[in-house]
Amino acid sequence: MITMPQKSCKGFTLVEFMIVVVIMGLLCAMAIPAFQKVRQTTQDKAVLNNARLLSAAADQYFLEHGVSTVTQALLVGPTSYVKSLNTVAGETYPANFTQGVTITVSGISGVRTITYLP
Repeated sequence: MITMPQKSCKGFTLVEFMIVVVIMGLLCAMAIPAFQKVRQTTQDKAVLNNARLLSAAADQYFLEHGVSTVTQALLVGPTSYVKSLNTVAGETYPANFTQGVTITVSGISGVRTITYLP
């Protein structure tokens, strides 16, 4: 008696593989906006921290020199109050700081603006 070898049914079919790919695509599509929101929040916090740092440096300059306006060039530098100002999202900080006036940082990722009240 001769027996015919049976084919093995191990592995995935094309339909099963396509279903897995579609499910992974849907999960990625849901996760990307969440990651972008986290990145945006992190950038905003870093910009706000830089604004606080500049505000504190300006306040110190006001106290030491008895003036009410200072330029950013006097606050930022290797021998100044703030050693370096690291931008995180292409933002623009004001060139002048006046005592008691809000600091507006614009151009965060090209679209957002943050205001910091000292």
